[in-house]
Amino acid sequence: MFLQINVMYSSLFDAVFADSFFSSMRTVYVVPDSQPEEIKRTQREEELENIEASRKRLEESYQTRVKVLDDREHELQEEIKADCSTSLSSRTSQPFSLLKQSIQLL
Repeated sequence: MFLQINVMYSSLFDAVFADSFFSSMRTVYVVPDSQPEEIKRTQREEELENIEASRKRLEESYQTRVKVLDDREHELQEEIKADCSTSLSSRTSQPFSLLKQSIQLL
């Protein structure tokens, strides 16, 4: 049995430097010193805008929740007042009704 292996490169040196990553033709970008600083400043401004928008949404949500809680608190206080006045009137009328019943029995 005969195995034939096709070798693409004749040597390890050819294999390494034939790849475009290691080729001698490389693209070099020249960036002025001010551009990275400008990019950083732009990123900081965007982050600041995001923080301000988040703060505004958070405050709006907080105010909405406080209003809901205040409304519920007011509702409960009104219900308690109504319950107290109902139970008070039933308590004050109960002795009179007992007195009326006892007078009628006489």
